[in-house]
Amino acid sequence: MTFRTRFAPSPTGPLHLGHAYSALLAYDMALAQGGEFLLRIEDIDRSRARPEWEQQIYDDLEWLGLWWPEPVIRQSHRLGDYARALETSKLADYLYPCTCSRADIKSAISAPQEGVPQFGPDGQIYPGICRPSHEFSTKWNWDQHDTLRLNIAAIEIAPHRNGPEAQLMSFKETGRSPKGETGDITFALEQIIREAGDIVLRRKDMGTSYHLSVVLDDAAQGISHVVRGQDLFEATKIHVLLQRLLGLPTPVYHHHKLIRDGAGKRLAKRDDARALFKYRAEGYTSDDIRRIVGLPV
Repeated sequence: MTFRTRFAPSPTGPLHLGHAYSALLAYDMALAQGGEFLLRIEDIDRSRARPEWEQQIYDDLEWLGLWWPEPVIRQSHRLGDYARALETSKLADYLYPCTCSRADIKSAISAPQEGVPQFGPDGQIYPGICRPSHEFSTKWNWDQHDTLRLNIAAIEIAPHRNGPEAQLMSFKETGRSPKGETGDITFALEQIIREAGDIVLRRKDMGTSYHLSVVLDDAAQGISHVVRGQDLFEATKIHVLLQRLLGLPTPVYHHHKLIRDGAGKRLAKRDDARALFKYRAEGYTSDDIRRIVGLPV
């Protein structure tokens, strides 16, 4: 199997040191294995994506010395693939339309229980306001603009088996979780129910969601190793579940440390003082960036 990894930025702002670390690490890992490094543009958020930011992604990565094969996959060109997956796969058995706003969800969780998580990999954990109380099927009448959620509690991932082990899933981790977990990570479906809730698989203004598109894109590109930050470790459980429901292979995952500022705060795109284009304008080299983020030159 070809070792193939990818870097998948969103063109919604400038790349920063954290992006540089992730892209360089993935590139180095692929190079060391005689594999391939791919670039993917995750531009499903059309309200925030900008052509100038996309062009700057190419410029910054080329300045860092990275190379990738053409053509580059852009998620905005794959909306039809995402729609077909929702309509024709086993996912459709567990989807339901949701009309809740963020304010509705916040209001419904007005008295959070102590010790119960309020936020997960999909944001604030959905309290099930629109979840149907009766059995539903693929004949559910969705509007093309509906937000669709996944009824995780209704899922049976291995109905031919008995006992709690029937609802267990796993993936291989070669990096580390924020808690230091590595190796074979096993988790129960109940963890996703408790820690993520009914995740959105189609947002009405996008036609898809991050969780759905990233799983389908990784499979379409034959990604064998996903290299990304530890902030996405918990989302991996969602992605493994979707891979199971869609009949897709599960890649090996490598979650790496996050690059932080002097105060220990994780870098974000809004922190453009550390944007790569500013380092470039100030005369820094790609080797300088490698030293700053702690990678070998």
